[in-house]
This record gives sequence, C-alpha cells and structure tokens, in this order.
Amino acid sequence: MGITDTGSRFASPPCLAGEIAPDYFDPMAVDPEQARDVARWRASERTRLRAERQALSVRGRAAVGRALAEHLRELLFTRFDRAQGRVVSAYWPIKGEPDLRPLMADLHAAGVTLALPLVEHRAAPLVFRRWTPDTIMVLGSWNISVPPPEADALTPDITLAPLVGWDSAGFRLGYGGGYFDRTLAALTPQPFTIGIGFHSAYLTTIFPQPHDIPLDVILTQEGVQVSRQTP
Repeated sequence: MGITDTGSRFASPPCLAGEIAPDYFDPMAVDPEQARDVARWRASERTRLRAERQALSVRGRAAVGRALAEHLRELLFTRFDRAQGRVVSAYWPIKGEPDLRPLMADLHAAGVTLALPLVEHRAAPLVFRRWTPDTIMVLGSWNISVPPPEADALTPDITLAPLVGWDSAGFRLGYGGGYFDRTLAALTPQPFTIGIGFHSAYLTTIFPQPHDIPLDVILTQEGVQVSRQTP
C-alpha cells in the first residue's frame, strides 16, 4: 500500500518547534559523579544527533519517513492484525523527526483509532487525546501542535516513540524531559512500545539509568532493529 503526499490532507501544519568509561559504569546510578557524567554525555549526544538529522535534505528526510512508514505498516498489519480495535498513539513531527502523518491518515481511514501525546501538567505523565486528519490542532507546551482539550482522552494499546538515539538493548535517547519514561511507568497495563528513528542514530549504549524503560521494538528506515518481545 503506497503512501501519498501530505498535501492538504491535514487541518494543521507540522510543528517547527531541541566520556564515560565502559568498564566503570554504575547501572544503579548510586555514583552521583557518574550520573552527572551520563547526563552531560547524553546532552552532548542529543546535540550531535539532532544536528546530523537536521543536516539531511528535505528529500532525504522524506525518503526516511516513507521507508519507516512502510516498515511500520507491515509491523502493525502482521503482528497486530492491522491494529483493528486498538488505540495507536503516534506523534506530531518536530525537529526533523520522521514524518508519519500520511500513514496516520491511512490508518485512520482503515478504522484505526489514533491519539497524540501532550503535556497537560509539567513533570507529570503525558495525556493522550484522539486525533483525526480533521482535528484542528492547537499549540501546547513548547509550541508543539496537539489536539484541543475537548478531544477525547484515550489509553493507548500501542505507542510510537520518536528517537533521538537508540541502542541494541532497546533503550531510547529522547529529548531529556523524562516524560515518556514517566508515562510508561504510570500506565497499567503498559502499551506495546515502538521506537521510531534514524538508522544512523544508533549508539553502542545510552548508559541506561534506573528510570529508563526499554522499548519493545526499535524501528528504523532499515526495518526492525530490536525486538524484545511479541504481543
């Protein structure tokens, strides 16, 4: 099934809204100095990986988005029976992230319920509100486009998580706010989690800390890179 041009299919435009020794790594983070080193290293890697992503041409990013969408479509169709009867939480592309909005529209047309995450309270779990191609988006925290407050709040069965970086253990390097991990920790049951990112964003490790929660699947334009469990 092909992916069509975004064109005028949506009511809102995309948002345009940011050395640790491996033989001495403390995974329980009881060493405060090393925890600070990890934080500094992650900040440096975020900057580097985001700059590499932004340096891609518009055509290059579009090609990555199309390839990722096809792999994601196949994953949802084969492992989740086309995601029928499930709530899929997607994301609104920002900061050079792969644009999956055409696939989101296709899934909606096929009867899949979609939601988008948003921050309604700082330092609290995310809220997921229903999205359709006709949703008139509003500006949320950090000027990110989100569904309006009157959109239904939903609990996702499957959650897509955009990646700044990723490792082979399924851990995700995000933007540093901690919202995604905080949300996963609060959801019962936890949704099936799929990380979406560039193949070049691979890291040997993100030096996971106790609050980091590994994802079930890591998906890049090259296909499934990590698969920790089956639904």
